Amino acid sequence: MTSSEHLTGSSDLSAHLDRAGAEAELFDLLRIPSVSADPSHVPDMARAADFLRAKLETLGFAVRVDATSHAGKSGQTVAGHPVVFAEKQVDASLPTVLIYGHYDVQPEAPLEEWVSPPFEPTVRDGRVYARGSTDDKGQAYAHVRGVELLLSQGELPVNVKFLLEGEEEVGSPSLAAYLRQNVEALKADVIVISDGSRFAPDVPTVTYGLRGLSYVEIHVQGANRDLHSGSYGGAAPNPINALAEIIAKLKDDQGRVTIPGFYDGVEEITPAEREMWAKLPQDDAAFAASIDVPALPGEAGYSVLERLWARPTLDVNGIWGGYQGEGSKTVIAAKAGAKVSMRLVPGQDPERITQLITDYVPTIAPEGVKVEVKSLHGGQPIKVDADSPFVQAAGRALKRVYNRDAAFARTGGSIPIVADFRSILGAPVLLVDFGLNEDAPHSPNESFALEDYHNGILTGAYLLQELGRVGEPEQ
Repeated sequence: MTSSEHLTGSSDLSAHLDRAGAEAELFDLLRIPSVSADPSHVPDMARAADFLRAKLETLGFAVRVDATSHAGKSGQTVAGHPVVFAEKQVDASLPTVLIYGHYDVQPEAPLEEWVSPPFEPTVRDGRVYARGSTDDKGQAYAHVRGVELLLSQGELPVNVKFLLEGEEEVGSPSLAAYLRQNVEALKADVIVISDGSRFAPDVPTVTYGLRGLSYVEIHVQGANRDLHSGSYGGAAPNPINALAEIIAKLKDDQGRVTIPGFYDGVEEITPAEREMWAKLPQDDAAFAASIDVPALPGEAGYSVLERLWARPTLDVNGIWGGYQGEGSKTVIAAKAGAKVSMRLVPGQDPERITQLITDYVPTIAPEGVKVEVKSLHGGQPIKVDADSPFVQAAGRALKRVYNRDAAFARTGGSIPIVADFRSILGAPVLLVDFGLNEDAPHSPNESFALEDYHNGILTGAYLLQELGRVGEPEQ
């Protein structure tokens, strides 16, 4: 049986899209504060998983909610958050598509910067504002509703599996083990992920590259206690000053990372990529204005898009030490620290990069302090063959929704589990994003345009149709 025999119903699915129903269900999911990083939200994680289980069961999927675990820092087994696995087998002769997403969300802090409550979905100017609206509940649930849309018109054109996890926002510590334990159940011809941003509002996008990640903490220890800055200033080491000096030495005045060996093996941008990206409607001035900054500093010799998509970076994500209350307290802090992330590109290995910064920081620390670099987590960079039949199928699906050709772009973000999908499950990954950077994922007032959600549902449905046609003779 061919997939085309399953393509029942109208070729234009938009007329059958239940927009109000799709929004109501998403809003219910967004009301669940499934913050994976906060132990107090463990019951909410279970509630979110159960919500997805119940929905997929109504669509005729065989569903299970699986417990997960991983090794803790001391080697002990730590309970993880549940994985929702669902499967609908239509016909063994058809391709199988595995759809991945995550139902966990970032912490809502700083709460005072939210205009409306982060877990009470609020619609303003065509956008729903809520934590997780774009990252990743809205995008993942668009696929669920896309399947429902196809089923309302007939049978699915492919076999479909869902893998919806609850630990992506904390680095997916349990998922690799889960994949290894369930290789047979998770077998698929292609893995679809929607967990990122399109190039621009009017530019449908297939993402063919993700940067990797090395995330560390730098800890600086001075005296055995906080010291009076009058009695000890000028003689005792100051960990905050030392930390500032260390951070300043991690990059040069050309925006290049100074860690020895950091750029070894970095894959260069191809002329074809440069030509393709130069045709995209990138407006650097508008990009700067969108984040209210007067300039866009970065590595010399590369365009903004090249720096964002294909060059490695080093950024300080958090810093602490000393007195931070109202008024003054004249002390020399005993400790200081910083969180540092390095976005990596093809040719860089996160474990190697982590070891390089671990070795380098002590060599640039001023005398009198002790320093330690602690690894938090990381992920491999990914680059997909933009000419693969799956990527081309995604391009066709997007054109059916937006009536224009899709752009093929890389993205600066990281999804560490993507490399595990390729290495453990051995299936190609297809990245089709519905969100936008202006959705403010991870930030206060995260949102998702309802039109993008509806288009995501349509794209998800058309994508399954197009993937069902991969390998069939040209008509």
